[in-house]
Amino acid sequence: MKEFFYMGGYGFYVWSSYAVAALILIANIILPIYQRKSMLNKLTKQLERAEQLK
Repeated sequence: MKEFFYMGGYGFYVWSSYAVAALILIANIILPIYQRKSMLNKLTKQLERAEQLK
């Protein structure tokens, strides 16, 4: 098992590359969700202000 993680001396590079790729994939899922919620809240507030002016 130690040899599997060590990978002939390149283990740190390989596993850190996997970690960075995983973080990027997770960010590509989570960030658009938060941006969508933020935009919907902003548009809702703008619509409420526009209706109050009528």
